Amino acid sequence: MPRFYIPPADWNPEELSLTADEAHHLAHVLRMKVGERVTVFNGRGVEATAEIVDVQRDRVQLKSLAVETSETLAAKIAIGQSIPKGKNMELIVQKATELGAAAVHPLITNHTIVRIDSREAVKKWEKWSRVALEACKQSGQNWMPEVTVPQTPAEFFADRLLSYDLKLVASLQADARDLRSLLSEVENRTGRRPQSAIVLIGPEGDFTASEIEAAKAAGCLPLNLGPIVLRTETAAIHALSILGYELH
Repeated sequence: MPRFYIPPADWNPEELSLTADEAHHLAHVLRMKVGERVTVFNGRGVEATAEIVDVQRDRVQLKSLAVETSETLAAKIAIGQSIPKGKNMELIVQKATELGAAAVHPLITNHTIVRIDSREAVKKWEKWSRVALEACKQSGQNWMPEVTVPQTPAEFFADRLLSYDLKLVASLQADARDLRSLLSEVENRTGRRPQSAIVLIGPEGDFTASEIEAAKAAGCLPLNLGPIVLRTETAAIHALSILGYELH
């Protein structure tokens, strides 16, 4: 059954409707008709099975038949990803969405190959947000991650990092430890399991030594992802997977 997105601000189970691109896709791409059924979701965990009752040029009216709510992961998990070259950031956003990440924070680091000014940053954000939406549609994921506008690590540390219980930075340095030992340390210190976590992943050339030190100063614990040096997109998927498993 085709899936369509209705933003949370427009979500009303008593009067569901598609507008703009979603209405166009239903009416002019899929050419669906009155009486057919679709699934709609709001990206905040709620989906509905609905019947098409009216198709207009820029609006499709729906009748809700059944509404369900999907639970979130036990812990809020996010990633701070240094922007890689090519389309690898799109892959990371897609897989992070499928793995249930609550947020994807693109980072412009010293070794980031792609040069991004403020105007380009907004364009990238719009594109990656669309990738997250399409990943939700294709995978059946009803929780859409927040994708933020690219920032430097310094901007991110000042603006976003403090809200997470567990802060990690993937590192190849000698003081990096495996996730279970870090979790044990945090639990012994705080007396509880982390309710939120973020992992920072470096670019193709890794974070610089100064960036690692800045991350540590901001409260990040160095995380060892294993003996094999992983590509940045592999490291991102692996890190989110083990965090999801350990904090489920």
